[in-house]
Formats: sequence, structure tokens, C-alpha cells
Amino acid sequence: MKLILPSLFQIFCTLTPTKTYSQITASFYTNSSNSKFAIGYNINERFWTDLRIYSGTSIGNITPEIVINHNFVTKTSYEVYLGAGAILNNINGVVIPIGIGIKPFENLKDLSFNIEFNPIYEFDLDDLFVRGFLGIRYKLN
Repeated sequence: MKLILPSLFQIFCTLTPTKTYSQITASFYTNSSNSKFAIGYNINERFWTDLRIYSGTSIGNITPEIVINHNFVTKTSYEVYLGAGAILNNINGVVIPIGIGIKPFENLKDLSFNIEFNPIYEFDLDDLFVRGFLGIRYKLN
């Protein structure tokens, strides 16, 4: 018992961040056949999550897409990201979002226009689909 408490305290102190960072985001993505709204959470400057809900579905067919993304290139005017996630209900599968978020306005760095390549493996159809989306994303401070 004497060893467990100091060890747990040390693990807690190691895993607890000393600097906190979080931001809520709101997004909208669209293509010729689908659109989706998203609420996201920036875990830190590199990792962020999205809960995307497809529009144009009835309550019984609400289709959520849950993704975690990694900004592997971060510049002042753009970010390039890669992610992984799951899509459920109307479509059941895994999704790999690959995209770029372009920040064209210097005085609005929280606003980005996103271009996303979105391959999805659909379990029910046992097939791979490739989709593309255009989007707009805003970080709420």
C-alpha cells in the first residue's frame, strides 16, 4: 500500500498537463449528395475531434460520424490533417478524413475553409467509397 499511493500520485502528476488548451469548434461540410454539421473539440494544437451529424435524414436514420484528426502540418495560413473515425446507422463503417484547412483571412484565424478527401469502408456493403467534401470550420474562443 505504501508503494501504490506514491506511484499513483507520480502517474497522476506525469499525465496531468500543466498547460491547458481546449477550444470548441463548429463546422459544416457538403458535397453533391450529402451535408453534415459538426461540433468539435480541440484537444490541443495538433489533435481535434468532431461529432458530425448528416443532414437530410429522419430521426430514426440520424447518422453520426465520430472522428479524431491530427494536424500534421500547421502553418499560419493552413493546416493539413489526417484522421480516423467511425460512421454509424444509415452507413456503418470506418472513415479516414484527409484534408486541408485554409485560413485566408489574417484577422480571422479561427475561420478555415476545408477541403476533405473522405474514403469510407462500408461494412454492410463490404465496399470502399471515396467521397470529397467542402467545408467551413470556426473555432469558438
